[in-house]
Amino acid sequence: MQQPDILLRDLDDAGILRLTLNDARRRNALSEAMLAALAQAFAEAGEDPRVRVVVLAANGPAFCAGHDLKEMTAGRAAADGGRAYFAKVMAMCSATMQAIANCPKPVIAEVTGIATAAGCQLVASCDLALAADTAQFSTPGVHIGLFCSTPMVALSRNVSNKHAMEMLLTGGMTPARRAEEIGLVNRAVPQAELREATMEMACKIASKSVMTLATGKRAFYAQREMPLADAYTYASGVMVDNMLARDAEEGISAFLEKRSPQWQDQ
Repeated sequence: MQQPDILLRDLDDAGILRLTLNDARRRNALSEAMLAALAQAFAEAGEDPRVRVVVLAANGPAFCAGHDLKEMTAGRAAADGGRAYFAKVMAMCSATMQAIANCPKPVIAEVTGIATAAGCQLVASCDLALAADTAQFSTPGVHIGLFCSTPMVALSRNVSNKHAMEMLLTGGMTPARRAEEIGLVNRAVPQAELREATMEMACKIASKSVMTLATGKRAFYAQREMPLADAYTYASGVMVDNMLARDAEEGISAFLEKRSPQWQDQ
């Protein structure tokens, strides 16, 4: 019997690509196959001129339960106790999370159910996130003797140190409303309204110049790691280049002439 695709893809007429985790049997765990599929999907989305925005969703009761612990445990059978295998999987996971940040198209997580460990990391790695008010988030590694060190990277870049450490040290569940309060997600909405809210945000973003969005996303992640003065120097250079772009000229002209801009995405 043919196995179903673990990652579904659907591109609509507005240029919104919907990627849906589709391995509910394994709670959409980040298996080697899922990590490879995600990395490839984001790389292709970045290159596809038809794609303007990416929505990352999931089928089943869990958005993503993190790494596939059965796969990880099987890796211990190797002569080195699993060291090489674990290093390989962590490298794959890190590359996948960075593929989201490096994708020039904005990425929105649409979260239902639970997002735990590397699943929480996946949400935190997206540019934006909307969650059903029944969703829950956690970094529960401490419960099994495994600190969520790689999820910590994305989590600590979304929420304050105290809130990140509370999640990491206690491993407790964070309800969607609390996740909204601490900045892990943009909004928590009733589950029946989640897809509509996500698509409203995605359509609003998709109406902008692809060039402008790519410029801004790249600059955002680059400048936040810089000292203040360096960040301003870098951002000023980005602004100058952006001002010389065709879409900036068109956008400013449209604003002054009180008409809708006609983007050329360049």
